[in-house]
Amino acid sequence: MNQIRLGYLYGFGAYLLWGFFPLYFKLLRPTGPVEILAHRVVWSLVFVALLLAAMRNIGFLRALLRRPRALAGMVAAAALIAVNWGTYIYGVNSDRVVETALGYFINPLVVVLLGVTVLRERLRPTQWAALGVGALAVAVLAVDYGRPPYLALTLALSFAGYGLVKKRLGLPAAEGLFVESAVLALPALAYLGWLAWRSESTFGHVSAGHTALLVLAGAATAIPLLLFAGAANRLPLSGLGMLQYLAPILQLGCGVLIFHEPMPPARLAGFALVWVALIVFTVDALRQARRSRTAAAQARRAEVLTPAR
Repeated sequence: MNQIRLGYLYGFGAYLLWGFFPLYFKLLRPTGPVEILAHRVVWSLVFVALLLAAMRNIGFLRALLRRPRALAGMVAAAALIAVNWGTYIYGVNSDRVVETALGYFINPLVVVLLGVTVLRERLRPTQWAALGVGALAVAVLAVDYGRPPYLALTLALSFAGYGLVKKRLGLPAAEGLFVESAVLALPALAYLGWLAWRSESTFGHVSAGHTALLVLAGAATAIPLLLFAGAANRLPLSGLGMLQYLAPILQLGCGVLIFHEPMPPARLAGFALVWVALIVFTVDALRQARRSRTAAAQARRAEVLTPAR
């Protein structure tokens, strides 16, 4: 199997698992969102620590400890991913799966916006058009909901910010998740201990299956991230960008078709505008990637044809 095909299989697996996360988190009821988040952090740390030990790859910690700026970046990444995970769990278990799907639909547009505001990137006219349509979609959805879709916006902003920090740090998926989980583990353990002291913990008090699902939250968190890292290392950015829409499509399907959340005409119109913005954004990205490949090929041909002096 060639590397490109393997990359698509990894990417498809990652986004398929992320797409069906609402089904998993619904099974964790009656556990509250913060307790689920705490278990997700603790068991992610355990799972990734075992994985890194099996790979004999613990030495990266010594190098990281000598980079205080990188450590500060990992603390920021941990805070952002905690906000993202907690918001998502809350959205799913408060019957707002459709709004969580919206957050991941608009995430690519927020990434572009961060590029302008933080990295001072210059946008092409088509990208500005996509952002304008996306802003109109948020306005339409705000009218429909009677409020801004703050849950979706929080998910999009936290995940886009997390991606920006991770891109600057450049840590591999397993090592990055280990450090992020380690940063969050102490408050997570303190919260779980407080719940146990107050006899309010659900861990071990609902059923054996429920307890197993809480423990497996670590593997459920780490495996898609590792698959995504495998895809990112093998696929061109355009191919990976096309796959990213699979997860929110599946999440939207879960919300509407399985959990029967409402989708009135105004909300559907808002989502339609988001999809238009994404189509414009994706077509522009594919055209730019094609132009870049063509320019690179022409440069290589010119280099070959230029006689040596």
